Amino acid sequence: MSDADFMRAALAAAARNVGATGDNPSVGCVIVQDGAVIAEGVTDVGGRPHAEERALSGRDAAGATAYVTLEPCAKRTSGALSCSDHLIKAGVTRVVIAARDPHPFADGAGVARMRAAGITVELGLLEAEARAQNAEFFARWDKG
Repeated sequence: MSDADFMRAALAAAARNVGATGDNPSVGCVIVQDGAVIAEGVTDVGGRPHAEERALSGRDAAGATAYVTLEPCAKRTSGALSCSDHLIKAGVTRVVIAARDPHPFADGAGVARMRAAGITVELGLLEAEARAQNAEFFARWDKG
């Protein structure tokens, strides 16, 4: 399977909870290790837990690639571990992101944090699809 195939799987996961995640967007995350999907997560109904957290729960993701429909957050209001920190802690070595997150708790900080940790981060794969999927979220937060 290609990067685009894995991102489509992440978009399909996110589609399950669109409109049911409160103020949060519905995000999909697919974890791939040695060419095979080992985990999948979607933002839970109500907005918590986030997709990355669900996908990584109880998984050994060392050396894996994460496909995420929206930039992983870099901060949480609750003080809990951010999604970018979950990915770093899990030992993921590559993160492919469909769209940047314009929310102040991400907005480039999630990407910067992962890159600073040595993770290869790629941005923009199937971006139009990801933005359309959470159009209301982007309309509310994307000011640039």
